[in-house]
Amino acid sequence: MTVTSDKLPLKTKILYGFGASAYGIKDNGFSVFLLYYYNQVVGMRADVVSLAIAIALFVDAFVDPLIGQMTDRTRSPIGRRHPWLYGAAFPIAIAWLLLWHPPEASATVQFFYLLTMAMLVRITLSAYEVPSLALLPELSRDYHDRTSTLRYRTLFGWASGLGIMVLAYGVLLVPSETYPVGLLNVDGYSTFAIIGACIMAFAVLVSALSTHKRMVGRYKAEIGQPKTAEGFSEMLSAFRFKPFLLLMFAGVFAFTNQGLLFSMTPYLLTHVWEFGSAEMTLYSAVLFIGVVMAFLLVTPISKRFGKPNGAAFFTMFAVIAGTAPYWLRMIDAFPDPGSPFLIPILFTLLVIGIAAGIAAMILTMSMMADVTDAYAFDVGKRTEGLFSSGMWFMQKMVGGMGILLSGLIISAIQLPAQAVPGSVDPAIVDNLALIFVSLVTVIGLAGTWAYTLFPLGEQDHSERISKLAATMPKVK
Repeated sequence: MTVTSDKLPLKTKILYGFGASAYGIKDNGFSVFLLYYYNQVVGMRADVVSLAIAIALFVDAFVDPLIGQMTDRTRSPIGRRHPWLYGAAFPIAIAWLLLWHPPEASATVQFFYLLTMAMLVRITLSAYEVPSLALLPELSRDYHDRTSTLRYRTLFGWASGLGIMVLAYGVLLVPSETYPVGLLNVDGYSTFAIIGACIMAFAVLVSALSTHKRMVGRYKAEIGQPKTAEGFSEMLSAFRFKPFLLLMFAGVFAFTNQGLLFSMTPYLLTHVWEFGSAEMTLYSAVLFIGVVMAFLLVTPISKRFGKPNGAAFFTMFAVIAGTAPYWLRMIDAFPDPGSPFLIPILFTLLVIGIAAGIAAMILTMSMMADVTDAYAFDVGKRTEGLFSSGMWFMQKMVGGMGILLSGLIISAIQLPAQAVPGSVDPAIVDNLALIFVSLVTVIGLAGTWAYTLFPLGEQDHSERISKLAATMPKVK
């Protein structure tokens, strides 16, 4: 095994991060549009759609550890991860196109079509994302450089997701004579799928190429093959590693809130705030301000307070800023729909909340890289792919729970299909806001506490790397 603490060049960080555009487009599609599309456009029941999406997420989550272990054990002239990175690009694009073109068939056939295509998209993305994230601890062993590198993955992931959302709201899903409600424009979803598929395949290939030379050189310089978790019992042993379990515990709350927030956004903006296409487009665009804020703030806060405390701080701040508009609305202390003050105040609070939530996610991913080093130091096995898959396993399981909760909420409040903004019974809208904000608050506060339990810090990391460097060759 080789050890290096050198930082990544800026160009490599940017191109490596660009690969997250594929995940950003997929995540945006699943979290923001997929439930709405199959419910309001295709005509499936919301609880049935959310069930299909949740099942697909759960199945994919159990596939991730297998992918992670297989990437750890892959041996090829171009290393352990890159065969997976290159091989995933075009299957991702094909599966994405099929997902957004369901057949006209019975409800049962459409359910199984959605379930199958959703699983294919998830699994093919996993074949890229698991080994891609596993590259991080191998690319750089510098404690804060990992956070800096992940900023670019997050920046491109969110930029691509928000970019295609702006395109959808502003160009593709606009009202027409055939579709007076823009979000019901079926032709727009087809174009949305085609554009997304092209970007996803291109981003995956660019990211793989950007790290090819650096990583292949390091694989060739390794002395012998690294030890990995070979059997099922060794996989379970790795997943019982205490720092890993504590990080997963915190992540459960964070990613559940993320799934709930994203899948509820079209309903909240449409019916609570009565936004039309123009306001939805503006919302998508200004969210990028939150991404930039997270990009700029996460490293300074992490350096000052440490990753665990920084994640706890950001999680708490996300709850306060993100839920304030809904709590204030309940006591008639927030501008009503149509007020000139609504958009400036609402967007300011939501952007701050989004920025804090994104920063917490960056630190969570960065802490996972520290977990892999701690495990390699304590046990002597390289399991970057396995721990990377554990992160995605948790994210997908609880993200699916967030989407499932959203579908259950929509069904429970009995929101009518193809509901026009402003025409829904106010009691239904009030219930929508109350249930949403209550869940987000409780889950977010639990996540804030959970992050403070994570045991690994910068000093621990520096000591481990120094001891490893004293006994192993350093690769330039």
